[in-house]
Order: sequence, then structure tokens, then C-alpha cells
Amino acid sequence: MSIKTSALVAETAGAPFVQRTIEHRELGEFDILIDIAFAGICHSDIHQVREEWGRAIFPMVPGHEIAGTVAAVGSAVTRHRVGDRVGVGCMVDSCGDCEQCKDGQEQFCDNGNVMTYNGRGYDGNPTYGGYAQQVVVSERFGVRIPDGISLDEAAPLLCAGITVWTPLKRWGAGPGTKVGVVGLGGLGHMAVKLAAALGAEVTVLSRSDAKAGDAAELGADKFIATGEKGALRKNTRTLDLIINTVSAALPMNDYLGLLKPQGALVNVGIPSENYDIAPFAVVGGSKVLAGSNIGGIPATQEMLDFCAEHGIGATIETISADEVDAAYERVVAGDVRYRVVIDTSTINAG
Repeated sequence: MSIKTSALVAETAGAPFVQRTIEHRELGEFDILIDIAFAGICHSDIHQVREEWGRAIFPMVPGHEIAGTVAAVGSAVTRHRVGDRVGVGCMVDSCGDCEQCKDGQEQFCDNGNVMTYNGRGYDGNPTYGGYAQQVVVSERFGVRIPDGISLDEAAPLLCAGITVWTPLKRWGAGPGTKVGVVGLGGLGHMAVKLAAALGAEVTVLSRSDAKAGDAAELGADKFIATGEKGALRKNTRTLDLIINTVSAALPMNDYLGLLKPQGALVNVGIPSENYDIAPFAVVGGSKVLAGSNIGGIPATQEMLDFCAEHGIGATIETISADEVDAAYERVVAGDVRYRVVIDTSTINAG
């Protein structure tokens, strides 16, 4: 028997959300049913609801920053028990058999992972995400949320947190390294918190100094207002690693100039335009220009455990279901500090 739950649904591209009942698949032997408490709003939700990243599947229930508790488990589930605090990020299933899955890199599944929403399960049916009161996922894709993090502050860690944790760890952020974070939004504020907790010296790069005070409170040591004339030139060869979180085509040659020799600039934002890069900007200093996806399930658990150990959660504001359309406009306008989280108990299918 399918599982019915209340959800926020976009019926067509760009349409306002409606509150109605949706159906999830029947609980399989390796599945868990989660009572969702909070769901973060990621900018990628907006891109997909508005069909800005190509053709999407409608009706759509977005949301891949999910925090809640296990309500039921399938007959063969061993990883979770009813009542466990769990989170779900951008994926809800993968083949589990390929090289990438066995290496804990499910985001690169050779057979195609199943995205939390705007995707299709292996049964061919569309997936529905976290703007709902319940969700069904494979047990492998529910990660444990430690008691040291509240569920509302944990929800954004399942996308924003792991998205910046992955490049910080891969490129060695820690004591003795100098890390730049471009953009202080949902991703950027988590990059600052995590890089600082890892022991790096952190510099925030933002268009104006409007968020300089916030940056310091979040753990940044320095701040560069990139809109000021000559600001980038004054800081050439000062950073070991730059995490670029903005979805705009920046003057990449200038930002590469901030790196020390053998430094890395890693993009996690996805602009709609291509970057314009001079080859010598990377060759001259043996620099690296890279991109980074989300992380796999082991890395996501590692990140959550690290956050609990260091008292880190997302900086959030909580809204009700009827405020989501307005919140989308605020996210696009950059008027959120720093992640909006939906209290899913306010969803009422009528």
C-alpha cells in the first residue's frame, strides 16, 4: 500500500505552491519512512521549480535538506530504528554495486543515483522531496543526526554543509592554510564555519562590506569587499584555497590571481554562463581550477559528526508552509541570512 502524506507541490514550472496530498511508494524491505520535521530551502530548489536547469518533472515536491525521525522500517533494515534522528540529502538511492558506490561515492554512481526529487526511482516513478511531512528512502541514504545538533539547524547541512565540506577536506583546509570563501550565503556561511573549525585562516570575499560583521561572527579572520577598486589586486598570492559559492560568472583570472602557487580555486556554485579563463592564469603558478559536487554518504556522516563535535549548525530562519513562495523571492534577492528552513508541521493538505 502506498504512503500518503501532506506536501507542498509545484504543479507546473514556476507555479505557486499548493498544499495537497501526495503518495510515496510502499515501504520496501530495505526502506525507511521518515517523519520530516524541517526542510531547508536550497537555491537549486528554485532553479528546478522554475525549470532553469532544463526540463523538469511535474508535479514537483522539492527539498533535499531533510531532517526528521524514523517512523517505520522495512523488514530487512539494520541501520536504523524507529525514533532515530536522521537526515536525507540530495540522493535517496543508488545501485550499491558499482565501483563508485562501493567506494562511498554514491553521487557518482555508474548506474545513475536516484535524486531526492525531480528524479525517478529504479521503479520509474518520480521522486518527491522534503517539502512534505514524510518521505521514503533506502536505508543507506538516511544519515544519523547526532544529538548535539538541533534538527532545524541540521537540515541545511545535508546539502549546503556537505557541498562545502567535500572540497575543504579534499584540498586540505586546516591549520596553516589560508582559505578564501567567495559569497556569504547559504553555502558560503557554512564554508566559513567549517573552514574555521578545521583550523584554517578564513577570508570572506563579498561584493560590499555589508556582511563584514556577520563574516567575523561566523569565524572569518579577514574580509575583502571585491567591489572596491583594486581590492583583488591588493591581495594577490595570499590564499591556498578558494571555495567559490556564487552562481555568477566571475572574472576568474582575477580570482586565480589571489592564489599562491599550487593553490586551488574550487567552484561549487553553478553559473548559467561559462567562465572565461586565460590558460596562463593556471599554468603560470601551477594552480588548479576545479569543481566539486556533493559528497557521498560516508563523507556526509563524517561532516555531521564533526559539526556536532564543534557545535556547528546552519544559521537559519524558520518559516511556515504559506511563506515559501515569498521566501523564494528573498533567496533570489540575497535577502536571507543564511538559510531558510520550513517547519513541515505547518503543511496542511486540507
